[in-house]
Amino acid sequence: MSTLADVLVPSNTGAAFKVVEGQVLTVIGSSIVDLVAFDLHDPRHRFDQARTKANQGKIYVSTGDVLISKLNRNMLSIVEDTFTEGHHDLQCGMCGRDRWLWAIRQGGAAESYLKDRPVGEQDFPDHGCFENISGAVRPYGIEPIDIPAPFNIFQHMALDCQTGVMRRTKIRPHNGRLGLLALMDCLVALSACPDTAAGGKDVRVTVTAGEQQPTTA
Repeated sequence: MSTLADVLVPSNTGAAFKVVEGQVLTVIGSSIVDLVAFDLHDPRHRFDQARTKANQGKIYVSTGDVLISKLNRNMLSIVEDTFTEGHHDLQCGMCGRDRWLWAIRQGGAAESYLKDRPVGEQDFPDHGCFENISGAVRPYGIEPIDIPAPFNIFQHMALDCQTGVMRRTKIRPHNGRLGLLALMDCLVALSACPDTAAGGKDVRVTVTAGEQQPTTA
């Protein structure tokens, strides 16, 4: 298998990768990574959280599952997943400066990790995953308003199935790996989250070609 890209994405920065059908993008890290995908030939056609869950009848996805587009096309197949400590998230959106300011205005009621301490604007970075991904896709003509809700890799949420309450946790992999096989030509953008609940870290991303073969989309 040949390596086409091997990139270190520093904490609280973003990057975008062209991944054509049959190539594998692998995310390696130990803190949250927000990931979105677009049809490389038509960026209006993009990843969809709701289709991914509804079409497969589950809220947790792992090896053998797929990330699905708004037009019900399989975009990326999970071919490797070592995050056995928890589940990846398909419920939440992205962090970002405006999101943090909104939570602060709620007095912490909206975020469990804000309830334990008084917080203000100075307690958060001046940008987050939304800004990181917006910058990464800007050269491709994609506007921030067209960025879909993400696949939150390595973000384990505690979900109460009776009440619907979601709570962030500090569960992270020691050195997690998530491999995504492209089932169509994609632009994949991601952010190494500042991960304010557990501390953000750099993320390594590789793109390889060779042994993996695409399945029927």
